[in-house]
This record gives sequence, structure tokens and C-alpha cells, in this order.
Amino acid sequence: MALVTLLPILNVFAMSFSEADAIFKHPLMLVPYNFTIAAYEYIFSTSILLKSFFVTVFATVVGTLFNLALTITGAYSLSKTALPGNKILLWVCIFPMLFGAGLIPTYMLLKELHLLNNIWVLVVSGMVVPFNLILMRNFFWSIPEELEEAMRIDGASDMGILWRMIIPLSKPAIATIGLFYAVGHWNDFFTGLFFLNDNTKWPLQVLLRSIVIDMNALNTRGVTAVIGQDATKIMLTPENIKAATIIFSVVPILLVYPFLQKYFVKGIMLGSVKG
Repeated sequence: MALVTLLPILNVFAMSFSEADAIFKHPLMLVPYNFTIAAYEYIFSTSILLKSFFVTVFATVVGTLFNLALTITGAYSLSKTALPGNKILLWVCIFPMLFGAGLIPTYMLLKELHLLNNIWVLVVSGMVVPFNLILMRNFFWSIPEELEEAMRIDGASDMGILWRMIIPLSKPAIATIGLFYAVGHWNDFFTGLFFLNDNTKWPLQVLLRSIVIDMNALNTRGVTAVIGQDATKIMLTPENIKAATIIFSVVPILLVYPFLQKYFVKGIMLGSVKG
């Protein structure tokens, strides 16, 4: 199972660092042939890729912070059974998990909020995922109430308890939910495709689609790109460029996993077996 997942990644990685002739001779390569970085020089030759990269980073970082702030405060409130209307509010959160409004109502709502063709639509749309809210609520529910009562005796407020005790104890769950949100923002494709018309505001995934489509069109016409001068010319095919773009869009989010791996499984287990 691991090889089935890993081999295509190695193949794309090798193609991104190989010359065009080598790709034609070895289409299923796992290591680069005739190593070159010409494909990466080509995709970085225009500023639009870097703009899309920073748009995606902005949406991922700012969006994840907003997501976590709303999810943590909402889950902490719902974890209190003494909250008036707790069950009703919980059902209000669960209902969107079963039934969605659809694309047209979402489009009309974002239009009324003046978020169409606005970079903030990547942050605002989907601020809270109900599944993550329920998962976080179950985690908070598992924390002994005696700890909160001890802090209340010391004069702590609800926000003080949340900030000084609940959040430090919930680092595994917060890291897990944060990873879910971050990956969701990084891989978000439909929001940019449907609600952003200006290509300078496109996230990386929408730009990647555009590059793949354009390169396929070039491929059908047999067009190649040339990098270098005279004897140092290196021919690039659409396969080189697509592979380099894919690797560029995948690597940053993959680098996040090693730092959160120790929290990931622990957070999922603690949030799911309790309640």
C-alpha cells in the first residue's frame, strides 16, 4: 500500500528533474535521468506562480487561525451541558454535516457579503467544519470537571480557564484539527475556481489546473519550451513543466506533517474514544 502511494510521487519527482529526451525514453523513471533544474527555472520565470503561492500561504495561515479560534470557542461552549439550549445548538452544528445548501445559495451569500473575486473568500468560506467542531467538543468533554472547578475557586473566569488550562491540555487535539484545516485550505480548489475571476488572486491549486490544461493543449500541438542559449539549450516538454509544478505545490504541505505527527494519532484517539 505504501509503494502504491509512493511510486507515483517518485515518478513525478524524477520527471521534474529530467530532460525531455530522457522522459521519452524512460516514462516510468523513479530517479532523474540527465539531471536538470530547467523545469523549475521555467515555472519561476513568471511572477504569477509566486503570487499564487503567497495567496495560498495567506489563506492557509490566516484561515487556519480563524478556523481554530471559532472551533475552540464553539466546542468549549458546547462541551458544557449546563449551557441553555445546548442540545439545540449541537443539532444546529450537526445538521450541516447531513445537508448542504449547495453552490447557488453559497454563491448568493458570498455575493451579498461582497466577497466575490476577493482573496478573503478563501478564508471566510467554510470557517467551521462541523466534524472538527464535534471532535474538539468530545475532547474538551473528556477533561475532568474537577480541574475547572479548582480554577473557578481561584477566581478564574471562563475565558481564563479556556486560555490557561483547556488549551494547554488540548495541544494534541488542536494540532490535529489545525492540520485538518491547514490541509483543507492548501488543497482548496473549488473556492478559487468558482469565486475568483482574477488570475492574480488564484490559489496554487487553481493555477496548477490552468498550467496542466495549457500544457496539455501545447502537448497536442507538439510544442516544447526552450531553456538556455546555443549549445546549452535544454528542451522542455509539458510533462517536465507539469511535474515541476505539482512537486512545488505538494512539498510545502508535506513538510508540515513531521512536526505534527506526534500529536496527530494521539489527538484523533483521545477525541474519538471519549464522550
